[in-house]
Amino acid sequence: MTNLPREKRARLILNTDAKNEADDQFTIVHALLTPTFDFHGIIAAHFGDHRSKTAMEDSRKEIDHLLDLMDLSGRIPVANGAATALPDEQTPVPSPGAQMIIDEAMKDDDRPLYVAFLGPLTDMASALLMEPKLNERNVICVWIGGGTWPSGGREFNLMNDIASANVVMRSKIQVWQIPSTVYRMMSVSYAELQERCEDKGPIGKYLVDQLIDWNLRVHKGPIEHRSLGDTPSLSVILNPMGGTYEWRPAPEFSPHMHYVHTGQHRPIKVYDSIDIRYILEDFYAKLARFHRGVQDLANFG
Repeated sequence: MTNLPREKRARLILNTDAKNEADDQFTIVHALLTPTFDFHGIIAAHFGDHRSKTAMEDSRKEIDHLLDLMDLSGRIPVANGAATALPDEQTPVPSPGAQMIIDEAMKDDDRPLYVAFLGPLTDMASALLMEPKLNERNVICVWIGGGTWPSGGREFNLMNDIASANVVMRSKIQVWQIPSTVYRMMSVSYAELQERCEDKGPIGKYLVDQLIDWNLRVHKGPIEHRSLGDTPSLSVILNPMGGTYEWRPAPEFSPHMHYVHTGQHRPIKVYDSIDIRYILEDFYAKLARFHRGVQDLANFG
């Protein structure tokens, strides 16, 4: 599949708070192993200052480590995103990551640009504030974030930059939202990961080890699972009809992270479910093929 024609490839930038916990790593690897993607870059994102005062830098180190383990260092552009949330809804936090989004979105290409956000929307909002012409471009922002519809409430990715979410929701770009009610259903067990990933070379072992280590260090009480909650961001691009969704007027967010339904903004696509079997099996199969030496990778921009 490596020689897919251009029109059969999806343009992708991945924005990831990779060292926030233990699931972004699986999504990064999955994207790298997906030949349907014209993969134009990875952006290291912050994850607030609750867990680290150097969150964005921690994410960058984790991205670089994953690429090293896969012997892909230097093959794909990696840019640093904003180190902090927006100070308000009018002021961007310029960064190489936000500029990467602008540069790619402004290219003369008739295909949509998917920008998948696994954490806060800081870099998408900054890009929109830096270059308002993005509102006229074919950009699809896929966001893992936001609480239960229609009320909302506390949710980690939203919590780390509420202002940026309001900027994006008020914009004109397409938004595909995957709220917590969907991404929390992506649980995998230790036994499943040990059987399907652990023996798949250095990258497979690292993915499993770091997930278990995270739970041991951070989670309180007995546990034998983790949600690979960022993986749906790839599923909805690869298999848009593999789930249920509705187009709903874009909300805004209150300081307490509740949805504010003004009815004034263009519709966004809100997923209510995805095909979990499809996307997990796709990951396991691609990891196994990579371990066997099949270089069916994304096309790196």
